[in-house]
Amino acid sequence: MPTTRPDRSIRTPTAATTTAPRPALDAALLAVAVAGVSLSAPLAAATAAPALAVAFWRNAMAVGALTPLALWRHRGELRGMGRRAVALSAASGALLAVHFGAWLPSLHMTSVASSTALVTTTPIWTALLLRLRGHRPPPMATLGTVLAFLGVVILTGVDLSASPQALAGDALALVGGVAAAGYVLLGAEVRRVASTTAYTYVCYSTTSVFLLLTCLVAGARLHGYSGDTWLRLVLLMVTAQLLGHTLINRVVKGLGPTVTSTAILLEAPGAALIAAVWLGQQPPVAAYPALAVIVGGLALVVLSDRTSGSRTEPRASRSA
Repeated sequence: MPTTRPDRSIRTPTAATTTAPRPALDAALLAVAVAGVSLSAPLAAATAAPALAVAFWRNAMAVGALTPLALWRHRGELRGMGRRAVALSAASGALLAVHFGAWLPSLHMTSVASSTALVTTTPIWTALLLRLRGHRPPPMATLGTVLAFLGVVILTGVDLSASPQALAGDALALVGGVAAAGYVLLGAEVRRVASTTAYTYVCYSTTSVFLLLTCLVAGARLHGYSGDTWLRLVLLMVTAQLLGHTLINRVVKGLGPTVTSTAILLEAPGAALIAAVWLGQQPPVAAYPALAVIVGGLALVVLSDRTSGSRTEPRASRSA
């Protein structure tokens, strides 16, 4: 038996931390989470503030909201996080800053439907990164990747016919999707030894710092907004950041990454529907079959995990 002192940040399941599965409750919470993230793109597009400032305040406000919980219930865990876990959490936060810094500006350059569809290609990039690490995806995942890329080609062709600016917005949304893939993979690694709250607190704090520096360099205005703009920023933080991401991190333990990730794919059509009703954004007719192809390909990539019986993303050690 080893005699080294155990890492207090690693928790093993006990009677106190393990609860019976509640699939009905988890499904209801997942529905709320999907609705929350679906509001992200329309709310950000409708907020009268620079896109980089919206990205900063969304994360900074979330850090402020999490601080009491993190310092009260998870202070000991935060102190006991190893250097590797902290470093990976910070790296994940940097990638999340790239994700928001690229994606949110794209919402003002292309349609909400196109931007959201392209940024949700994250499972594709995740599969490609895993392949570079030696993971061989099953045939269904390969088929889904090809299908989703076909949808991307169709969609970018539609936006190119609309304007070069829309195509540039598509490119930024794709960059956001790639960055999110790295964020997901690093987060999955950290959640092996840390709770969701501890991980997200370090991650969001790092994201806020990087976005603040970016705003200062770019000259993005961080204050002087109207009351309506501040209200929308708070609503964005509550719905998309806290309710959306926090509930997703909570239910993934019970429902598993396959079901959870598949449900999150509904963000693309959900955001498109909200943007059409609320903002009056009607994408070109040809964009709808492209969106359907992308979502179909993403679904195949995620569902291939269930068919092959493998898991590319470990479950969190415990929920927030």
